Amino acid sequence: MIPDIPISLIALCCGLALILIGLWGMLTQRNMIRIIIGFSLIDTGIHMVMVSIGYVTGGTAPIINDSVPLAEAVKRIVDPVPSALVLTAIVIGLGVTSVMLSFAVRIYKARKTLMIDELTESKL
Repeated sequence: MIPDIPISLIALCCGLALILIGLWGMLTQRNMIRIIIGFSLIDTGIHMVMVSIGYVTGGTAPIINDSVPLAEAVKRIVDPVPSALVLTAIVIGLGVTSVMLSFAVRIYKARKTLMIDELTESKL
């Protein structure tokens, strides 16, 4: 028998797992493309965590009318602010990722490699 786990808890755990996988990828990989993918995973994980925090199980849209009494509004209405912030963060994350990829393309054209170890130079 499968226990009744709220969807917000599943989204929260998946978001935290994506953050950890992305952090591991950014810290252990030496290829710039893999580091950018790790950054994107962290970004997506943060979005999932923010949405899961604002979710109310069995909640309704944030409209107070006859179906949702004013006294029960706090318990039954889903908070729209985290969702709006996530929409803005998705656009910003896309822009940052595209800038990182364009820098990676420029570096590859100049140096013919994307490995960080080969790009570091010791300056005496």
